[in-house]
Amino acid sequence: MEPPVRLASTGTIIHGVSVGEVLGVSTLAEARLIAGESGLSRIVQRLNVMEVPDILAWVKPHELLLTTGYPLRNTPQSLGRLVADLDERGLAALGIKLGRYVDELPGEMVEQADRLGFPLILLPNDVGFDDILNQVLTDILNRQAAVLARAEEAHRALVQVVLAGGGLNEVAAEVAQLLDVSVAAVDGSGHVLATAGPADHVTVLRESISREGPPTSTGRPSPKGRAFASVPVLAGGHHHGRIVAYSASGEIRDSDVGILERAATVAALVVTRQEAVNAVESKYRADFLRDVLTGRAGTAERITARAKAFGWDLARPATVLVAELDPDGDERSAQDRLVSCWTAAIRRHDPRGAVAGFSHEVVAVVDAAIDAARVAKDAASAFADVPPATFSTGTSRPSPGAETLPEAYSQALKAARVGRQLHGPGAVAHFDQLGVYRLLSLVNDTDELHAFVRETLGPLASDVDAENADLRRTLQVLLETNLNVAETARRLHFHYNTLRYRIGKLERLLGNFTDDPHLRLNLTLALHVLRMRGI
Repeated sequence: MEPPVRLASTGTIIHGVSVGEVLGVSTLAEARLIAGESGLSRIVQRLNVMEVPDILAWVKPHELLLTTGYPLRNTPQSLGRLVADLDERGLAALGIKLGRYVDELPGEMVEQADRLGFPLILLPNDVGFDDILNQVLTDILNRQAAVLARAEEAHRALVQVVLAGGGLNEVAAEVAQLLDVSVAAVDGSGHVLATAGPADHVTVLRESISREGPPTSTGRPSPKGRAFASVPVLAGGHHHGRIVAYSASGEIRDSDVGILERAATVAALVVTRQEAVNAVESKYRADFLRDVLTGRAGTAERITARAKAFGWDLARPATVLVAELDPDGDERSAQDRLVSCWTAAIRRHDPRGAVAGFSHEVVAVVDAAIDAARVAKDAASAFADVPPATFSTGTSRPSPGAETLPEAYSQALKAARVGRQLHGPGAVAHFDQLGVYRLLSLVNDTDELHAFVRETLGPLASDVDAENADLRRTLQVLLETNLNVAETARRLHFHYNTLRYRIGKLERLLGNFTDDPHLRLNLTLALHVLRMRGI
């Protein structure tokens, strides 16, 4: 039975040297590569000596295995299989002394080593294994110590950037200097937040990110390293983006990736710190704007002065927009996304416009000259990737100054709610375009409105009987066509005589509305109130 692979820890040695670099040490100056030249980039992290037949049960990945061939002296036929077994277990290379127990290596073994890229090294007979072990292990440990010291130095430098109040730009600049690469900080949506490095290299980096992210290396790494590397920025269980590096010379090594990972940890601190600051600032902005829109922010001069501190201009003629989430959505996540979409839309259309998220809505105050419908369409387009949530938007009349913004806010809020009830979720309505619904929305006593509907429409005010809803639809079309019987019959697909029968039934229920214009007005208003049910 074939010896099992021993799943052992790699210990504390996490860095190593390539096989090509091992061949450069003085004790192996007379060593000769027999086969497997394409595998010179394999990493050596430890050494082992093969002097027992069952060595396969004890080898570990990234080992340089040394042997005199003693265990194989009586079974030369097993040499052909040995390379495949060692390669399967992740060994770096095999060094062998010939002439004592094995005179030459089989051609099959050499061919297989070349095919697998597994280095076979002919060791000089006058060099002891202990000398090779001491020199190579010393080199590996020195290399690891240097890498760890460099990583620690980089970590201290990056932490100092944060302690000094630096942001992603400063972190990227520090990494670019430490590794001599170009660096970009990218958010979770793929937008580049900060870059550092030579302009032409940054351009290459941006292009690779805009395509589909930096290319991923395949196969064994080259002795130098790789051209691109990317590590995620994680904080609080959330993915905040990534740190991406590009080296025009392709010299990003594993140790450099370790420094990038430390940079990503520091970037996560920057991101969470900024999120905390943004949350506090957003609360202050929302509280101030709410006070302005409810008339509790003080004089116009005080409002104007405080607004400037937020980068807002509330002294100019303005329009108020209210975006209110429609019912039946995932309210918490949708509300956060709604605020983000509206904030981005306002920044694009009016950088001095005010925008803030309240508990169930987003309110924006923009220049009266801005096309409010276009802003709403822009925000809705960005919000469209959050199904099934939707929002309705209301727009006020132009407000001449800060002192009239509370009235404009009330108009926009009414427009949003009436528009939703008239046109369904996702409606966009302007207060001046509500017509009679605007007047009805100003009636605060909804009980009185409903009583008016019941008194005017009688049994047609209820949907308990399906025939009542059908008759109400006939009445509505008759009023819309100004009692044009022929046009009403065409719209409802009724025969003329059928419609005459229905008109008679309606008049028995409601009164002689065909001859009484005042009754027709009352019926029209009652039907409008029904459309606005809930107002």
